[in-house]
Amino acid sequence: MKRSMMLGVVLTGALMTTPALADGWSRSWMAAPLVSKAPPEKRPELQDRTVRQVVRISSGGQRIRLRLSNEMSTQPLLLGAVHVALADENGAIMAGSDHVVTFNGAQGATVPARAPLLSDPIALPVKPLTRLTISLHLPQGAPEATVHSYSAATGWTAPGDQTGATSLTDATVIGPRIILSGVEVENRRAGTTIVTLGDSITDGVRATTDSNRRWPDLLAERLQKAGRTSVGVANAGISANRLLSEGDGNNALARFDSDVLAVPGVTHVVVLEGVNDIGSAFAQKRPIPTRDALVGAYRQMIARAHDRGVKIILATILPYKGAGYWSEQGEAVRVAVNDWIRQNDEADGFVDLAKAIADLADPARMAKPYDVGDALHPNDAGFRVMADAIDLKLLR
Repeated sequence: MKRSMMLGVVLTGALMTTPALADGWSRSWMAAPLVSKAPPEKRPELQDRTVRQVVRISSGGQRIRLRLSNEMSTQPLLLGAVHVALADENGAIMAGSDHVVTFNGAQGATVPARAPLLSDPIALPVKPLTRLTISLHLPQGAPEATVHSYSAATGWTAPGDQTGATSLTDATVIGPRIILSGVEVENRRAGTTIVTLGDSITDGVRATTDSNRRWPDLLAERLQKAGRTSVGVANAGISANRLLSEGDGNNALARFDSDVLAVPGVTHVVVLEGVNDIGSAFAQKRPIPTRDALVGAYRQMIARAHDRGVKIILATILPYKGAGYWSEQGEAVRVAVNDWIRQNDEADGFVDLAKAIADLADPARMAKPYDVGDALHPNDAGFRVMADAIDLKLLR
């Protein structure tokens, strides 16, 4: 009898202190975690500094939470104060919007080596396409900080704990994303997320900085304009990424589970990968992957996505004649792979981004109005054409 009474007291106490169950989380913004390849002397100084980063989320929610990453480090990471707020056009904190971020009810945390860390839910209602300022204080620095090497956005570090400061004092501009890898939103009816998996073209290299002109950004805007307000877009592009071999970051098959299938709310993945497998092999005088090898990689992703109930949309590989690593042999492989993408009935659809951006007079080349100048990366206009070429019906 006494044991039953004591158990009842314990259970009652547990129920009283347990947070309300989440209604439904989905990812609204993402940067795929990477190991920094910059030499130590060229990495940002992070010892007792505040790192401030601005992101534009895609879908909105009643609450948000942050995903911080120490996944690429062999050392624990000490986090001091963390703040999140609505951002003005210069990245400064908008008055009255600053929120202290907690982890398991406490301010600050130690993130184990090789691990991510989710924050507690933050009572900050956000509309779709809202800009957020996220500030992290790193009391002991982060010698092996997990990063995302390209951000298409301006970030800063500043001395000491300035996480709650409206604007930073003595700030230094930084390029990569540091530690921050995701923003998730919660709604009573769970939202959904479309992951875009790709290389530098998806990562948005050469897009205008701070403009949110990458093609996944523009796809998010199209979805909002179409009334798909609960649908987010999570950009899992990594510059120099490949399907089969190591470039920057793990190859697409190696990171497919963590960067796609583990994303909260994921229902679709759009895959635009392969040009680096073809071009880099030629540039490094290695055998160029065959059409069957690249198709085999797509088939692996199709099977793994379908096992988890995720739809997979394949995008044709963009033309790149004129780029430094183009070759006639590589072009033949690109054409053969694209023919399979257009004709296959294994994926849940395809988007012909190659056709959308090609020069009509020479389809092996990108049209000049869409070319940033290196015959490989689209400019802002090219990213717009790519986003507009996607049939939104494929994403239902």
